[in-house]
Amino acid sequence: MRIGFAGLGIMGSGMAGNLAAAGIDLTVWNRSPGPTQPFSERGIAVASSPRELATESDIVMLCVSDTPDVEAVVFGDAGLAEGLGDGAVLVDHSTISPEATAGFAARIADGGATWIDAPVSGGSEGAEKGTLSVMVGGDPPTFDRVRPVMEHFATTITHIGPEPGMGQTAKLVNQILVVVTQLGVSEALLVAEAGGLDLEKTLRAVEGGAAGSWMLSNRWPQMIADDWRPGFTIDLQLKDLRLVLDAADELGVPTPGTALTFQMYRALQRAGLGGEGNHALVKALRGMTESS
Repeated sequence: MRIGFAGLGIMGSGMAGNLAAAGIDLTVWNRSPGPTQPFSERGIAVASSPRELATESDIVMLCVSDTPDVEAVVFGDAGLAEGLGDGAVLVDHSTISPEATAGFAARIADGGATWIDAPVSGGSEGAEKGTLSVMVGGDPPTFDRVRPVMEHFATTITHIGPEPGMGQTAKLVNQILVVVTQLGVSEALLVAEAGGLDLEKTLRAVEGGAAGSWMLSNRWPQMIADDWRPGFTIDLQLKDLRLVLDAADELGVPTPGTALTFQMYRALQRAGLGGEGNHALVKALRGMTESS
């Protein structure tokens, strides 16, 4: 089975790297050539365009930043849609609009291909280690066909439902939990600091109980070390939260915690910190303390 991978950014590079390490028959493509070089040096084929990538692949995996990026790579000039053959599968690991996903799936179905939406969670660490979680929407038999490929970079793969867009909606649920949890972790850190606690001992004391979470265990150590390298950037987090707020508005669901956290991240972005990790949310709270 021939696999194509389009989009070698902070997540896609690790995912494609695990496919390469597994000896998959792989071809890659990226909008800028730099990220393709490590693959080329390993003897991995590099396509000259998305269309060529799709032509050379039975399954194409896509991981780019936002809804317009997906549309451009799939339906733009020399896009994936021009090269997808009858029976081909496009697996979108990007986090984009559920509504747009349904529309994109219908468009490629007209040409005989199938769209699977499969956004991922776990940060750059999970992408590199092969421990991502994947939330999947789409045709069940097609999911069964692509699941063995996903298992090279994911340990939790859940088929949410048969309709394209269901995986994207589940990812929005994930992002609500991520950012609201990070807000709690940030507030807790400030209280621990102000109270004069040993921050490493405090982490050990609380992470094994009811307060434990992935964000706590993985981001607290970074925060106390002033390590703001991104597992997931503020810029991308803001993009996802816009999707959450749009979907919640459509569904008539109140999301006040998410809306508050969105505003805090936006303030950090405007301060020039959009490239830092989403755990830098604590800086917004520290700014409130410093100005009081």
